[in-house]
Amino acid sequence: MATIDTNKMKQQDQFVATTGKSIEWARRNREKAIIAVAVAVVAILALVGGYAYYQHRTNLASTAFGEAMATYQAPIATAGQPVPPGVKSFPDAKSRAAAANAQFLAVANQFGMTEPGKNALYFAGLTYADQGQNGSAETTLKKVAGSMNGDTAALAKLALAQLYQQTGRDADAIPLYNELAKGNATTVPPGLAQLQLAALYESEGKTVDANKIYADLKDKDKDPKGKLGPAAEIADSKLSAKK
Repeated sequence: MATIDTNKMKQQDQFVATTGKSIEWARRNREKAIIAVAVAVVAILALVGGYAYYQHRTNLASTAFGEAMATYQAPIATAGQPVPPGVKSFPDAKSRAAAANAQFLAVANQFGMTEPGKNALYFAGLTYADQGQNGSAETTLKKVAGSMNGDTAALAKLALAQLYQQTGRDADAIPLYNELAKGNATTVPPGLAQLQLAALYESEGKTVDANKIYADLKDKDKDPKGKLGPAAEIADSKLSAKK
């Protein structure tokens, strides 16, 4: 009768136990891995679906925004003035602004999360101002001025400053011009804001303040070769006209 090696039996038992635990560990983790992969796939599909939906909405918004812009840029035709067939026209700027405003508001309300929708809100503010509805224009432009898009916000701040200036609220316009003059928006270069502020000071008879801005622009708005930039050229012509 063969002698049983108890040590070998113990080693075999340990191997079987260890192997069983390993298999169980692998099974449990395999299930976790499958669940994790499934969750990741669902997340990817959601992202892809969300992006596709956003793109679809953006395309719709772009089309609607383009139609609103076509109205905003339609020609003014007085009674009896010939207009090419199929061309939309309006008897005056106010009626054109009212029609465009309704379209811009519709785009902004329906597609407000898209870039065309955000731009439409800015133009809604402009067309309110064109109609003389200054309260609505201010409220709308303030919304855009507080948006995350720096370039669109800068345009709204400029429009607000101009609205304030036109309605005798220079004290409200000046801080906005100063803010834009310190910014870096591509839509409203700092030099443009400074020129607007200088023009406001001139309208108030504050020529010393205006000239200081012009002189500063002339000195600093230059390219590496020393050539005057666009704002500096305007500033230079303003200063030369006063000599």
